[in-house]
Amino acid sequence: QVHLVESGGGLVQPGGSLRLSCVASGIIASIDAMAWYRQVPGKERELVAHITNGGTTTYADSAKGRFTISGDNSKKTVYLQMNSLKPEDTAVYYCNANAVIGDIGLASITTDYWGQGTQVTVSS
Repeated sequence: QVHLVESGGGLVQPGGSLRLSCVASGIIASIDAMAWYRQVPGKERELVAHITNGGTTTYADSAKGRFTISGDNSKKTVYLQMNSLKPEDTAVYYCNANAVIGDIGLASITTDYWGQGTQVTVSS
């Protein structure tokens, strides 16, 4: 079993900053990429930022220029630095890890692991 534990969420005023952290434990396979998603009630979970083991990053349009994803410890720890926060950034933020768990012929088998989420509230 793989566990992802997020931390760093909280209440922040518009324009403020937060840094989210995600620590992975119980890793049993190679993690190819990690990402941050967010979700609000009644809405689909949304990809915010993504980073590969090669260091390639991608961001949602809403996050570009404000958020930065980074990682260390062979990408088993991932961070999301969030600056210039807006009320619409309010959501539960989830850490995600994509890992290779096996092979079938020429194809690799991957799976996703999720953290429990950390609440980010941008208000007042």
